[in-house]
Amino acid sequence: SKYVLQTAGFDARFPNTNQTRHCFQNYTDYFKCVTAKGEEFAPCKQFKRAYNSLCPNEWIARFDEQRENGTFPASLEP
Repeated sequence: SKYVLQTAGFDARFPNTNQTRHCFQNYTDYFKCVTAKGEEFAPCKQFKRAYNSLCPNEWIARFDEQRENGTFPASLEP
């Protein structure tokens, strides 16, 4: 298979088992990173891999919709 599946690595900022905050933080970090550095900047891709691993698909869809509507509950400016 040409796809490599891997979960997000340990992040000391989120030592507990509830990964809700970790999901949200990686989502916002990705879009802040893309705004600052562009989509091709390799470190940004790590944030995207992490939120895709940690967040339920429904959440990502809702976050995307909120971002597009200007109602996302956090700043995505770097």
